[in-house]
Amino acid sequence: MMCPYLSIPVAPRMLYWEDRYGSEVAVAGLDEAGRGPLAGPVVAGAVIIPPLRSHPVAILDSKKLSPARRKAAFEYLNQLPGAVIGVGVVDQTEIDRINILEATKKAMCIAVEALSISPGYLLIDGLIKLDLPILQQSLVRGEEKSVSIAAASIIAKVTRDRMMEEYDREYPVYGFGRHKGYGTKLHLEMLNKYGPCPIHRFSFSPVARLVVPHQPHDLD
Repeated sequence: MMCPYLSIPVAPRMLYWEDRYGSEVAVAGLDEAGRGPLAGPVVAGAVIIPPLRSHPVAILDSKKLSPARRKAAFEYLNQLPGAVIGVGVVDQTEIDRINILEATKKAMCIAVEALSISPGYLLIDGLIKLDLPILQQSLVRGEEKSVSIAAASIIAKVTRDRMMEEYDREYPVYGFGRHKGYGTKLHLEMLNKYGPCPIHRFSFSPVARLVVPHQPHDLD
């Protein structure tokens, strides 16, 4: 059960950019999940988070949270009064068509457009500039410098993981539920054994060297 009071303080360094711009405009943090995998979509999260100095769950870089803590943070953010969340998804077909960097930018733009409030400032993880008429600040390792970006990383990661778990039920031989499409030893072994399936990224070299994708009925 979630603690009924705010108990985990946000580090001051994680609020610097929100404090700098948040009194004048809505500040949205952006991050993505799924740039590196060999299969599945890239997913972006955009989050405008209320100016709270503490939370009952840890709002940190999603990679630093256990699956259980990520899920708790995800549920908390989706229920937090005043939080505004947008999600953008670009599938593997589009990744192959325009490349992963452009697909990541597209997912972020979709996530911003999905927000119910128009942000006046964007905090973006990494060295990414979006073609949007909104003031922006790119932050390398932004999940460690902005609570808004950390929140976006949680939204993107949990959303994508759940999508990959659904794909695991459709294409069970690859183990998508375990590795989420990343190039693990298990995934590469199954890829070599069965060939790629329709959700693999054919522009990525470990997949590109293999044969034409199997149809879904071949993978039952």
